[in-house]
Amino acid sequence: MTALRSLILAIALLLSAGPVWAVQPDEVLDDPVLEERAREISAGLRCPVCQNESIDESHADIARDLRLLVRERLVEGDSDAEVVDYIVARYGEYVLLSPNFDGANRVLWILPLILLVAGVGLSAVYIRGRSTAAAPGEAGLSAEEQARLDAILNGERED
Repeated sequence: MTALRSLILAIALLLSAGPVWAVQPDEVLDDPVLEERAREISAGLRCPVCQNESIDESHADIARDLRLLVRERLVEGDSDAEVVDYIVARYGEYVLLSPNFDGANRVLWILPLILLVAGVGLSAVYIRGRSTAAAPGEAGLSAEEQARLDAILNGERED
């Protein structure tokens, strides 16, 4: 029973721990307000190595460099927007986990909707065309074909 209780306690601790951040103790700023701002900014920046992980969660060296850069810019007095603009200017818009809705990104945001509407429209046209098309046997038989069919159905042999 003690082993089961220990296992349940371990699982409960793991579930209640929340996300494990990659921020090292030597990176944390002394000012809690600046540190909170740094965490908010870092949560919105993508690690270039880990692809879909924020720099706040990533253990990659480049993510550490970006976290330190964010904190450095905040200590220098930059606003949150200025820090993000600085990082984007250096690394490109790819580092944003939520890209802006302007320029070429607008096409990337709208294109799936356009493709969905086009796909539904083409499917509707195809289905409507198939439902109104004449079946191959509906055109009727010629007189010769009908006579031959009647002969087969009546059991008459063709010689």
